[in-house]
Amino acid sequence: MITVLGLGFVGLTTGLGFAKMGFDTFGIDINEERLNSLKNYKVPFHEPHLTEVLKETLGKKFFLDVPFDEAIKKSEAIFICVGTPSAKDGSADLTYILQAIDQILAVEDVKFKVIITKSTVPPSTVSSKIIPYVKDKAASLQRAIGFASNPEFLREGYCWEDFIEPDRIVIGVEDDRSKTILDTIYTPFNAPIHYVSYNSAEFIKYLSNTLLSTMISYANEMSIIAHQIGNIDVSQAFRILHEDKRWSGTPAPMKNYVYPGCGYGGYCLPKDTAALESIAKEHGVTPHILTANLKTNASIKDYLVDIVSKKAPKDASIGILGLSFKPASDDVRLSPSKEMIEKLIQAGYSTIHAYDPLANNEFQKHYPSLPVSYKETVADLVANADFLIVLTGWKEFKEQQELIQQKNVFDFRYIF
Repeated sequence: MITVLGLGFVGLTTGLGFAKMGFDTFGIDINEERLNSLKNYKVPFHEPHLTEVLKETLGKKFFLDVPFDEAIKKSEAIFICVGTPSAKDGSADLTYILQAIDQILAVEDVKFKVIITKSTVPPSTVSSKIIPYVKDKAASLQRAIGFASNPEFLREGYCWEDFIEPDRIVIGVEDDRSKTILDTIYTPFNAPIHYVSYNSAEFIKYLSNTLLSTMISYANEMSIIAHQIGNIDVSQAFRILHEDKRWSGTPAPMKNYVYPGCGYGGYCLPKDTAALESIAKEHGVTPHILTANLKTNASIKDYLVDIVSKKAPKDASIGILGLSFKPASDDVRLSPSKEMIEKLIQAGYSTIHAYDPLANNEFQKHYPSLPVSYKETVADLVANADFLIVLTGWKEFKEQQELIQQKNVFDFRYIF
């Protein structure tokens, strides 16, 4: 049996995925509102397929009403899927992980179980922080506990496909009993399983995310250079770049990251890039590329607002096309749109309208103090704005290009 602690994007997908594969899975979350929503078959965020799987498995293989102590005692594997936000210095805040471990250790149980960190944590977290923490806490307890690091590689908007049909499974494990349990869990997925050290598993996750964030910053820096040189069609230049067969195979999702825009956002890339920069410094390494990556991601917003300021008078009404940090998602955490709107206000623009196909309500809920007028359709936005700024590359915007381009458009996602 399996317990999943934390039922956000990663945790809920993980819990439902294991249930779909036939494992009895207990879902645990401290957010009662979220639990009640799930018990009524309502997924509290936009992620395709999860609602259908929830309806199929709830009460049969996926259980939300099992007491915490009972779930822990019955489970051989406990997946920790709680948040690891950035601390003020850019390092990863492990507070929620350590709190989850405290709760696990508080359950009196002699049965062997493996604690699996699925939350994204910097390399050496399990070996140098979690294991010593558990050993210190459990020094007087007769507990048989194994450890593993099992990073997720889920794209928001495609979480279900990525989990149920993974291109690879990475497991950091250093004892045979834990490995046997995880092998039983993951063999049914029929995907390559890579058993590595704790540090290697954690590093592979950061290697993946920091490469993606670096490519986005590289594309943005190149777009700035191109604009400064002049007489360069930036959109065409990048599209021709993508015709290189190393990028343009089918499918070729990596090319989406090497494309200029208004910076990367969301929950993973900003905090993971900052966290790896922090841990590199802790180990005496000066990470020039990572530091420049973060600086470029921050400065691109100022550059783009400056472009707007040179063409749009301060009394113009500005229409924002897109509030989520990426298409096919309602996630607005660290969305570039939020910072862009703040900078537009600081630059003197007081009339700002916005429309997003999914994220209007989420954006308003997360950033209630922003003076934004939310519109229900593209047509409504176009009717109320003098200038339009594309900040999320939604397919809907491409399909309504003719309507949108009736106004002055700053296409900062280069979708047209």
